[in-house]
Amino acid sequence: MVTTQQDYYEVLGVARDADQSAIKDSFRQLAMKYHPDRNKSPDAEEKFKKIAEAYAILSDPKKRAQYDTGGFAGVADFSAEDLFGGIDFGDLFGDMGFGFNVAGSGGGGIFERLFRHQQTGIRKGKGRDIEVEVMVSLDAINKGSEESIRLNHPVSCSACKGSGAEAGSEPRKCEACGGSGQKVTSRKETRDKSSVMFQQISSCPICHGQGIFIDKPCKKCNGTGQIDKAESLKVKIPKGAVDGMALRITGHGMPSPTPDGTPGDLYVIVQTELDKRFQRAGADLWRTATINIVDAVLGTQIDIPALDKNIKLNVPAGTQHDEILRLRGKGLPRLDDAGRGDLKVRMQINIPEKITDEERKLYEQLRQLSRKQKQHWYN
Repeated sequence: MVTTQQDYYEVLGVARDADQSAIKDSFRQLAMKYHPDRNKSPDAEEKFKKIAEAYAILSDPKKRAQYDTGGFAGVADFSAEDLFGGIDFGDLFGDMGFGFNVAGSGGGGIFERLFRHQQTGIRKGKGRDIEVEVMVSLDAINKGSEESIRLNHPVSCSACKGSGAEAGSEPRKCEACGGSGQKVTSRKETRDKSSVMFQQISSCPICHGQGIFIDKPCKKCNGTGQIDKAESLKVKIPKGAVDGMALRITGHGMPSPTPDGTPGDLYVIVQTELDKRFQRAGADLWRTATINIVDAVLGTQIDIPALDKNIKLNVPAGTQHDEILRLRGKGLPRLDDAGRGDLKVRMQINIPEKITDEERKLYEQLRQLSRKQKQHWYN
């Protein structure tokens, strides 16, 4: 199954260099708009959850740095308590009449109701997530496409089902640590007439933290429980996919560290290929067009490439250098069929370095005419 995970900055509608004040203000506005007790649309709750998760990551400098560096995989191991436990929602909404308990996930409010069963990343026995990039053309983003992804990564050995032990045998549990891989040392101290128990946890020195011994290693994986596998996957790119969008393919990440666990997920990060026709800015497309002085003065019509076919652009008389002409709705589609961006054309005026004698005479006549007009205005 492939699911779309939208970039956290896109969710909050802020720039990647936005300060904490801008992030907080955007979250407050969006949370008020999509709070499911106020907004009764079917998708309000899901949007609210995305907004809250994005704020939890971007409002914490450490989590934000992990996300900026490693993408979704960099913040995949946070539980709901990790995300919301340290946020003072009372400070955010206490004066806004929200009418609900805004305490963290331990406070019994909406964040407990929505997130108490949710973890954004590694569950017990789940393998690590993998992140890969796919370069997608503007034409594919315009119409949506299906892209092929090739990767080579470890998977659970099919012969031993990830146990590392030869078929017909099983790993032997370490008796010293009971299979936990940890050695626990306890001591009791009395302080101020009270007893305090201290525990020190370290790796088991007998099994070196593995918890098991494999007497008959699997011949296929040499007892590791994993083998390398080359995969070719098809990923559907939605129309209007934005740079940094993460498409999740469940179960195609790293294998579980335990035989009874589940593999991690594969995150496919969408990036736009360079295009010689346009530069992309969100849903808008930019292009530079060059015309000569005469056409800038008198106006003209030029052919401009667009995503589907060439279109005619009317250049008005008196167009200035670096002036931007806008073709509305000729850019990329926005996600969720929310309209289209624009095609913006930056006009450049070409000034010839060399001219003919006849052209020089005409330019001299224009200069004389211009001077006469100025004198007339002054008089």
